[in-house]
Amino acid sequence: MRMPFKRMVGLATAAASFVLLLTACRGDGDVREAPPPSGIEETAYAHPGLSRYDPPVELSFVRETGDNLYGLLDHLPGETLEDNRWTRLYERVLGVRITYEWTAKGDLYRQKLGAALASGDIPDVVKVDAQQLRQLSEAGLIQELTDVYEQYATPFTKEILGQEGPGPFEAATIDGKLMGIPETLSSIEGAEFLWIRTDWLKRLGLKPPRTMEDLLTISKAFTENDPDGNGEHDTYGLAVTQYLWDPVKGLTGFMAGFHAYPNLWIEDDAGRLVYGAVQPEVKTALQVLQEMYRDGQIDSEFVFKDGIKVRDQIAAGKIGMTYGQQWASFDVQASYTNDPEAEWGAFPIVAVAGTEVKVPLRFPTYQFLAVRKGYEHPEAVVKLFNLHLEKNWGETAEYETYYSTPYPAWQLSPVTPFPAHKNLEAYRQLEEARRTGDKSVLKDEARSIYRKIEAYLQQNDETGWGWEKTYGPDGAFAILDQYEKNGQLLYERFYGAPTETMIERLSILENLKNDTFISIILGSPIDEFDRFVEEWHRLGGREITEEVNRWHAARR
Repeated sequence: MRMPFKRMVGLATAAASFVLLLTACRGDGDVREAPPPSGIEETAYAHPGLSRYDPPVELSFVRETGDNLYGLLDHLPGETLEDNRWTRLYERVLGVRITYEWTAKGDLYRQKLGAALASGDIPDVVKVDAQQLRQLSEAGLIQELTDVYEQYATPFTKEILGQEGPGPFEAATIDGKLMGIPETLSSIEGAEFLWIRTDWLKRLGLKPPRTMEDLLTISKAFTENDPDGNGEHDTYGLAVTQYLWDPVKGLTGFMAGFHAYPNLWIEDDAGRLVYGAVQPEVKTALQVLQEMYRDGQIDSEFVFKDGIKVRDQIAAGKIGMTYGQQWASFDVQASYTNDPEAEWGAFPIVAVAGTEVKVPLRFPTYQFLAVRKGYEHPEAVVKLFNLHLEKNWGETAEYETYYSTPYPAWQLSPVTPFPAHKNLEAYRQLEEARRTGDKSVLKDEARSIYRKIEAYLQQNDETGWGWEKTYGPDGAFAILDQYEKNGQLLYERFYGAPTETMIERLSILENLKNDTFISIILGSPIDEFDRFVEEWHRLGGREITEEVNRWHAARR
């Protein structure tokens, strides 16, 4: 999807600024900022945040890799992690040469990053979480970026990174100084839906749920009434993994049905912020989950199964419902691949009878780009943000070159910001095209999705199945559109930098929460929840709550 590039100045002023950039100097006097190569639209690039270093400068990173990234490179012959369309673009337009000091997969990456941060041996730019950002700042290893961002971020970048409100920048601000550029994620993309085997509903004569009571009836029927018709007692009502809060096959949406929000800081009736995990509504939800587990509606071995193993159960036709975000359609598609008669649909999450459901949205931004103390061109990372957004969604966007080829080429960039509502906007464009028959309203992303859905509907191309379930007229985004219009979205209320006690105790408290909740689901007395609440407060939760509320009071 393209979005309009908002200029700070009119065309005449932009042209004048562009001329001035010809002689603008940087830092040490040896590196000059020059205009981008010919062929680039001058009016779009006449901003210091898109000027070119001459001679080029190097900018080093470290990077987590994995099978997905290497699989992507297999589809892009002639490209590598350090020499690809994005690194070439950054050097050609900005004069920034991207290098990687080291790369590693998964757990090894996290171990190496932890060791590098502890020793202070960091690259020019390092991607860290909020706690690591504070630690680097307190150690004096990174530099302030307040003025750098203000001066070098283009209006378009500021517009996009501002779509999530002040939260991401507050999380990156320490003692009044911006210490990292937030790689903002989308709160609204965290909305959950209920995904159900609709062919099982039809076979058992059931209707989609309108309340939690309906959902529990469906779960029981999917477990006990042989929905797959094989004469065996081998199906489960609800998917659950060992990671209780997985974005697909987790329990966040289920808990919300009881007005329980165990991962959010929410506002109570007195206007104070409280942590959802220690509220009484959670106890009610855990009691119901314990009963479902006891009755066999949840796999007795869920504590040993990660998302991949539970996805395999869904593919094998053993599970009839799962909570999940919009991309859950691609997770359940294996069920349809294995059994063409299997049919799934997305439905709104539901609440107990007589109440309205609220859809919990966690504060999503957790990664920040910090610049090593002493690096001479801290603005270079902001320039990468500017160009990445411009070439994917700006006036000079080349979507099918830099974003989707149709392979996700955007992943090759060391920075990957994106518009927070881009997917919902794509759905709205698709819906307008369906309503009016005018396909000219489809911009880059929506047009690409439209082709995938049409290939499925007209040519039975199976690869479009998940796209239709997500972006179709009855898909996940149609529901999300209604969530937003109905005021059902519940945003997390705390989005500041980690407090001192959070840094010291949060991991302990989160482990206590998850261990206790799993223990209760497996059959421990429900009063274990009350003991958990006491322990949570004693082990640091009380102090964290006070710190969070001091932050909250300062913003009123």
